[in-house]
Amino acid sequence: MFQQKPIHYPNLKTILMVESFLQEQRKAVSKNTILDNLPKKTMRQTLNIILEYLELSNKVYIGDKGVEWVFDENKKLKTLLKKATDSF
Repeated sequence: MFQQKPIHYPNLKTILMVESFLQEQRKAVSKNTILDNLPKKTMRQTLNIILEYLELSNKVYIGDKGVEWVFDENKKLKTLLKKATDSF
């Protein structure tokens, strides 16, 4: 699944931190920009594993100009699911 054998896998908090940062960006950003702007120090190998996972799940696009968030949440679907689960 992963291109390189990781020393350790990232925890959920780190994955969510990277996701949150990428969602806030309006354009493609470099890996260095991501690492420099995360609130917690993250190793490049850990970031690469996270980005590979996000690309496999179709949430980001990694291109020549950097990494860009492409996942679009359907707010209507989210609202319907919330209403459906609230009735239980």
